Amino acid sequence: MGQYFSNESLKSELRIIKVKILNNEYSFYTDNGVFSKSQIDFGTRTLIESLPLDVLRGNVLDVGCGYGVIDIILSKVTSANYEGIDVNKRALHLAEMNAKLNNCSNVTFYESNVYANVNKKYNFIITNPPIRAGKQIVYDIIMNARNYLEKDGVLYIVMRKEQGAKSAIRDLAEYYQVDVICRNKGFFVIKCILR
Repeated sequence: MGQYFSNESLKSELRIIKVKILNNEYSFYTDNGVFSKSQIDFGTRTLIESLPLDVLRGNVLDVGCGYGVIDIILSKVTSANYEGIDVNKRALHLAEMNAKLNNCSNVTFYESNVYANVNKKYNFIITNPPIRAGKQIVYDIIMNARNYLEKDGVLYIVMRKEQGAKSAIRDLAEYYQVDVICRNKGFFVIKCILR
């Protein structure tokens, strides 16, 4: 897991992957030391394909954005403004390259350890949390999202059933109205509305 957070010394092997999703084709630069370097992971794909695109508006924050897949794809099919944050500097550099590669103008990326450098509120927060980073970090992301959402804000999460989705749903209910909007091969897409 360490490579996700301190990968500056890891040998670079830059490559481009091609992705077809939501009836569009995209190209993404990936590299060693980033999550899902060979293809878009199934959880991220499930999350993107489950989101109600017609309601995504205003400002959207992607926590743990990696090399920018969610923000870039959604920016092409909605009119919202996207910000992606991550602790992985290599992933953030790739995300910026990918925004240019895919001609995205309404996407920005910056470094932040969870919400440490976030200083405003959002209409939506979207995350495929880094499960391997441990429960404490995952819960920091999903439970504390409420402090960075507007009054009518919504949090969307994708988690695997066997990696804690059921207990997370139970715990999230303390702060949010929780609804599972998609179940797909063990992945749950969870919608959380602030109470």
